[in-house]
Amino acid sequence: MKPGLGDVKLNILITGDELHELKRFTIDMAEAFGLDRRIEAYSGKRPIGFHRWDLDCLSAVIDNALKDAREYPDKASSSYAALKRLQAKLETECRNAWG
Repeated sequence: MKPGLGDVKLNILITGDELHELKRFTIDMAEAFGLDRRIEAYSGKRPIGFHRWDLDCLSAVIDNALKDAREYPDKASSSYAALKRLQAKLETECRNAWG
């Protein structure tokens, strides 16, 4: 999908455990027109830009991962908490940008 003139791009910094956990699930983003490759190549040194459809995909992938008992059998683990923090951060950014 190509961005149009009115499409807003959000720049979000993702680092540390949040980035590590997100990269574990890039395989689930195969139909996202390069989003998986962008996240795999992302090092967390500068903010990465996402359009609304990118954030919709990330939200779905993160939501599925958090609900998967095979991926996170211990909901008190630091890796689960990191992905949960990232989910909250992305939701906040979406609300701020698009209401």
